[in-house]
Amino acid sequence: MRQQSTFRRILTTDLPVLVIVLFAMAPFAWMILTSLTPTAVLSATGVSLSPRGWSLDNYVRLVEQTSFLKNMLDSLIIASGTVVVGLIVSVTAAYAFSRFRFPGRKLLMLQFLLINMFPIVLLILPLFVLMRRFNILDTHFGLILANATVAIPFAVWMLTSYIGAIPKSLDEAAMTDGCSRLTALRKIVLPLTMPGIISTGIYIFITAWNEYLYALTLGGRNVRPVTVAIQTLIGEYQIEWGLLAAGAVVGAMPATILFLLVQRRLVGGLTQGAVKG
Repeated sequence: MRQQSTFRRILTTDLPVLVIVLFAMAPFAWMILTSLTPTAVLSATGVSLSPRGWSLDNYVRLVEQTSFLKNMLDSLIIASGTVVVGLIVSVTAAYAFSRFRFPGRKLLMLQFLLINMFPIVLLILPLFVLMRRFNILDTHFGLILANATVAIPFAVWMLTSYIGAIPKSLDEAAMTDGCSRLTALRKIVLPLTMPGIISTGIYIFITAWNEYLYALTLGGRNVRPVTVAIQTLIGEYQIEWGLLAAGAVVGAMPATILFLLVQRRLVGGLTQGAVKG
């Protein structure tokens, strides 16, 4: 009976999961192998599966012949700035939504939810007109504001759940002892909601790092994030697949490493924030 149960588990669970994992990881493995295969070998025989045919030539050319390192710096500035702006606005807004009852509160919360239901392409034209009017088009600040329009609604909903789970009596006790409302927020609420703030900030960073549409339409010349820089590696008459794959690997590395380092905190934080809404 035990052998039959083990055999059934392997057929019904282990093998299907293994097939799904291999199917999901195959494109990434193929991209890494392509980036390690020299251009001459790639054109002649295709991707090299043997370590003897691997080389870092594509990565060397990526650094020496392109401005990819500067593009990564642009992405880092934009993603970090989006995290700062998004968290500052979201924490204060979430505190107001969870602690105060005022007319239109539910309507405003519903509007934050509805914003996430619309495709971001609808916001490009008004954002483009506004940024050109205020002369912040194709700047780090402009792209930070554009990414914040997507990050803030989600962050407000997440952090409202966290702060709402903290008893109001803690704030009232602090203000009874002489703290102001902002001091109570800084010394009482923020330390207790730090896991939620960290997980929300990580989500915002990864989303802003991988954003492409805003980066292409509202930037792309003076400020060129990694997602746009990878697209520019495609030539007019030919595609250097090795160089393109190397750019994709290097561009995905920071967000991937960050996710692997904090995946438990991120998943646990998102789950905890969904308990109470």
